[in-house]
Amino acid sequence: MEKLKNYINGKLTEPVSKKYLDNFEPATGKVYSLIPDSDEHDVDLAYEAAENAFEKWSSMTNEERSKILLKVSELICFNLDKFAAAESKDNGKPVSLAREVDIPRAVKNFDFFATAILHFASESHLTDNNTLNYTLRQPIGVIGAISPWNLPLYLFTWKIAPALAAGNCVIAKPSEVTPYTAYLLSQICIEAGMPAGVLNIVHGLGGKVGAAITSHLGIKAITFTGGTSTGADIARVAAPMFKKLSLELGGKNPILIFEDCDYDKMIETTIRSSFSNQGEICLCGSRIFVHMNIYDKFKIDFVERTRALKLGDPSDERTQQGAIVSEMHYKKILSYIDLAKEEGGKILCGGTNASEFTSSNERCKDGWFIYPTIIENLPYGCRTNQEEIFGPVVTIMPFETEDEVLMMANSTQYGLASVIWTENLSRAQRISQKLKSGIVWVNCWMQRDLRTPFGGVKNSGVGREGGLEALRFFTEPKNITIKY
Repeated sequence: MEKLKNYINGKLTEPVSKKYLDNFEPATGKVYSLIPDSDEHDVDLAYEAAENAFEKWSSMTNEERSKILLKVSELICFNLDKFAAAESKDNGKPVSLAREVDIPRAVKNFDFFATAILHFASESHLTDNNTLNYTLRQPIGVIGAISPWNLPLYLFTWKIAPALAAGNCVIAKPSEVTPYTAYLLSQICIEAGMPAGVLNIVHGLGGKVGAAITSHLGIKAITFTGGTSTGADIARVAAPMFKKLSLELGGKNPILIFEDCDYDKMIETTIRSSFSNQGEICLCGSRIFVHMNIYDKFKIDFVERTRALKLGDPSDERTQQGAIVSEMHYKKILSYIDLAKEEGGKILCGGTNASEFTSSNERCKDGWFIYPTIIENLPYGCRTNQEEIFGPVVTIMPFETEDEVLMMANSTQYGLASVIWTENLSRAQRISQKLKSGIVWVNCWMQRDLRTPFGGVKNSGVGREGGLEALRFFTEPKNITIKY
């Protein structure tokens, strides 16, 4: 059985402990590889390598760093099918989704930040006729990056690409649930000629590796994407140490559908925004509010289209709904479906594990599959509508007025993303401003421009990623005043 390795100081290495963790394939429920069970000793080695590499890497020109990052991007693109197959096997997502979305977006992350750094400018101010103030932005030093399991390579590169482009060295921890594409990336970095110690990838559990990164005195900034409770734990440790923090956390995203929407476009997009990647995307809409005048029609059409989604083996090109990422998460999602029933919810479709499929598929008989689920008749304030499920489960609720739907949409502790469907420009502007959300999509979903800030409000996070916001986060501003 294949043993994955850490990537420290430019080399693939075994964990100091020589211990390994099982890595499961969600579609089969079986172990298919082993990952390092690393700890603080591996993080210390990674830090030593990063610290030693920092002076040379940060002193390179932006053009020199850009060329190396573009080479990494080029090699990922060249090996796209290999990465897509690995992502699908590791995460349970359809291989077509990995090939068409996840891996290309990882490539774009490197492409964008490798070139954005060439245009990153600072400000200057002529204070009076003989005094000039200018802002110098310098790399921070060693950065800790902790990424989630739902979009493994995409969000991993989303963090490390801008950090490296800005001249920092990085100690990165991929999720122990989906480590494989990060391991492939380490091989790519060696091939691309990434200088030793610039990027270090340490595999293992959050309680060991993540905690060691967070508490390490030499690591000056932490960028984390994951659950809100874990983000709070990181903040409790890192904040008193005065580390810079960027925390992209959970969501319970509302979709607001008004009767004047482009109905066909709306229904097609809402299927995607509800169930893409089995609903395991922080930007998926899990609470769908529909104007009462079109509610009945929407319910019929939405259920029909959801039932038509093809659930199957993630390796099958025809599959639209794959496996849930882990047994633990599979059980969590099913427990929330049970909770919804207890709270009075009516299951319109789905609501069960996909035993009909698994019993007829020998390879996937022990896999973790759940049918896309739609629930109605729940109050907006119930637990099902307030707590993050992060799976193929949505609720639908009717509304009458703008004030009513805004109240319901804003009722949760989260504020990551929202979607509005209306052809009324005035309404779109009005509602967008009143939604307590870091991101608002009008008549679309997941339209991303890497130049724009990304992040949430309330318990959905602290700080912003993307574009210049990321490059600002990974640099420290220094004001220099010259009198002449």
